[in-house]
Amino acid sequence: MARCLAWQLQAAKHYFGELVERARNEGPQVVTKHGRDAVVVVSEEDYRRLSGGEPSLVDFIRSAPDFEFLDLRRDEDTGRDVEL
Repeated sequence: MARCLAWQLQAAKHYFGELVERARNEGPQVVTKHGRDAVVVVSEEDYRRLSGGEPSLVDFIRSAPDFEFLDLRRDEDTGRDVEL
């Protein structure tokens, strides 16, 4: 992901709506305070992805119901005889 030009804090305050739209459409936006990176504004979608808002595969499998009560044995029938 390419780094965008940083927003000075005063500009970020003044153009907050634009900052939000750019975060949604172009990716994370850096806001500086006294010339140093202070915060990064990200879209909600990026935030969920980065923060693990979606369950991991391991968590999903662990949350599956208990299937021990199911009879999962296969029928021992080997099929039918066929003359070729």
